[in-house]
Amino acid sequence: MSSAPHSPIMAMTPTIQSALSRYHSEIDSALRATLSSVLQEGLASGANDLQTYYGLLQYHLGWVDAQFSPIHNNSGKLLRPTLLLLAYEAAGAWDLDTSDHAYLQRALPAAVSVELAHNFTLIHDDIEDGDAERRHRSTLWKLWGVPQAINAGDGMFALARLSLWGVLEQGVEGMIAARLGQALDQACLILAEGQYLDISFEQLQTISVSTYIDMIYRKTGALMQCATHMGALLGTRDQETIDSLTQFGQAIGIAFQMRDDMLGVWASTAELGKTPAGDIYRRKKSLPILHALEHASPTEQQILRSIYQQESPVSEKQVEQVLTIFEHTKTRAYCRLFLAEHCRQAFEALHNVPPSPQSVATRARADMEALVHFIANMPHA
Repeated sequence: MSSAPHSPIMAMTPTIQSALSRYHSEIDSALRATLSSVLQEGLASGANDLQTYYGLLQYHLGWVDAQFSPIHNNSGKLLRPTLLLLAYEAAGAWDLDTSDHAYLQRALPAAVSVELAHNFTLIHDDIEDGDAERRHRSTLWKLWGVPQAINAGDGMFALARLSLWGVLEQGVEGMIAARLGQALDQACLILAEGQYLDISFEQLQTISVSTYIDMIYRKTGALMQCATHMGALLGTRDQETIDSLTQFGQAIGIAFQMRDDMLGVWASTAELGKTPAGDIYRRKKSLPILHALEHASPTEQQILRSIYQQESPVSEKQVEQVLTIFEHTKTRAYCRLFLAEHCRQAFEALHNVPPSPQSVATRARADMEALVHFIANMPHA
């Protein structure tokens, strides 16, 4: 991997845990306040049954169990809203007083919006992919049926758009708010395009590596790019800063998906918490298999196609065959280079962000570098 541009901010040596947890409490509180507000408005209208409707959304977010009793559950990493707040700080946080956390209020409605938009896609993805579990719990459609799950996803999307306009109450100019709305709408459209491509891949026998890369940008990279773009818009008027942070989001989004693809094939149970080579057992058409198909011998291509098209479950012996072909085609080395290149692009974009006198900007850039290092460093994959 190419070395990252030298930066003194790495002397702060932040960890991935500190970077991802820095705003967890603020984001979680803002999310809960958003749902509480709309629930109270619904109940005030006299429609008591809406308690259950919003219970579906709270269940998906990990706040309640299937009986709608409060629980402490894994609500996810909150990666996208965290990226938004990091970009906001890295851009200078609008030159606000950062001596306490009050300055975050300017960006929190947008952070909530991005997280709700992400969860809307997860609800619909679970339905479209037929996934019965997410984060070790039954999915919405599995418990309450497809129609209600679709409706819950639609409501989550509407809440994402509605919550965004909270930036106006925090003093954000109308023109900036409009640009934020445009960015989110564009990202959601690109996400839908990516999901279309992903679903269509299930019916295609031949998928090029370039087509797959385009799909993961749309399905994974678009919302991360949107998050850093929105954060930058809230943090500064400087277009160079906005462009650089937007490029950072795109690069890290693609790298994040590549890391996931590699873990799905080569990670151990301890690292992934799942079956080793799980993506091969599921016959997932991720980048490793597509690269191997493009570079394998005709005989090996036939073996791969036969395994990935058979109706019976993939056996352990067949997984070993696939992994052997990956070795012959140097697929892991290719994936490492692909990951390294996008991490390099992320470092370069961050290096191009003009410096800000705000101390939180320096800290935010260190956190963003820590995140890229975490994605890049995969010693066992």
